[in-house]
Amino acid sequence: MKATQRLHELGQSLWLDNITRGLLTSGTLRRYIRELSVTGLTSNPTIFDKAIEDADLYDAAIRQKTEGGKSGEVLFFELALEDLVQAADLFRPVHDSTGGIDGWVSLEVSPLLADDTAATIKAAVELHERAQRPNLFIKIPGTGAGIPAVEETIFAGVPVNVTLLFSREQYLAAAEAYMRGVERRVAAGLDPRVDSVASIFVSRWDVAVKDKVSGRLRNRLGIAIAKRTYKAYRETLGSIRWKKLAEAGARPQRLLWASTGTKDPEASETLYVEALAAPDTINTMPENTLLAFADRGEVKGELTDDDGDAEAVLAEFAQEGVDAVALAAKLQHDGTLSFDKSWNDLMESIVSKSVLLKKPGPAKRK
Repeated sequence: MKATQRLHELGQSLWLDNITRGLLTSGTLRRYIRELSVTGLTSNPTIFDKAIEDADLYDAAIRQKTEGGKSGEVLFFELALEDLVQAADLFRPVHDSTGGIDGWVSLEVSPLLADDTAATIKAAVELHERAQRPNLFIKIPGTGAGIPAVEETIFAGVPVNVTLLFSREQYLAAAEAYMRGVERRVAAGLDPRVDSVASIFVSRWDVAVKDKVSGRLRNRLGIAIAKRTYKAYRETLGSIRWKKLAEAGARPQRLLWASTGTKDPEASETLYVEALAAPDTINTMPENTLLAFADRGEVKGELTDDDGDAEAVLAEFAQEGVDAVALAAKLQHDGTLSFDKSWNDLMESIVSKSVLLKKPGPAKRK
């Protein structure tokens, strides 16, 4: 039995953190679903930028849309929705067989809207409506402006993947926004079942401190933060407030581990996957991490509700000058800037492709 199947049987969903037209047209994604227990996927601007820039699979569509007067964000979202609608349809059997718990794909609103609550809500509702797929999450960052957008988008009945979360406190803010949105739906007599996930970024913690702490603490911070957050997740699901919503028909906002590809070349490729095995959670992983885990990964155990050694490890980091609260804020801020850059790079790639594809080819000989 592959490690991916063992993890699936433990109760954790394995999602692919990648989407390209090639994965769809080659049958690779279908194979991952069949052979590696993949039950969903996530996307972001960086993934789409690389896919569009490095392959010619989008050229015909870009040429056609450009000739039709499309450009920039409008053109991109048409390309992205074409891919994600196909992926959503591939995962639809999983979505249906699990009663909508699994089988999701995710599309992000423009990162440039991160500081604009109203525009984020509008974009989220419009994108979900355009897709016409029940298993599409709209990704909204858990920033100061994003959190109220999460509440309003949930209240509007749109499933949300709250992204760019780095800490227990940021997760709790996302969980609070989700529950407020559901509570408002209950009060308004609306269906309380609007799905959501909260995405905790893990490996970026270790990248941020790799040159600032002693070797014995290397690659331990992200996992400790994740364990602390998992404890808060279990406490939230055990709260009287949540149980009241569950009795009304609401479903839990699931915890998702993101950024689980190992950045340290000296560490195991499957470090974060093996450390964060836990039921009722999701791990979205890069393609190379997924393949490595399927080939040589191990399921050694699962997270406990009491966060294990997390607080002791975090105390060691504090002794070496790491302020977890301040660093979480910085990581979220830097992540927002990084997504902005990726988005701008993506727009530039689309413009470059459009210009290149407009150029006439060599004249044919008569």
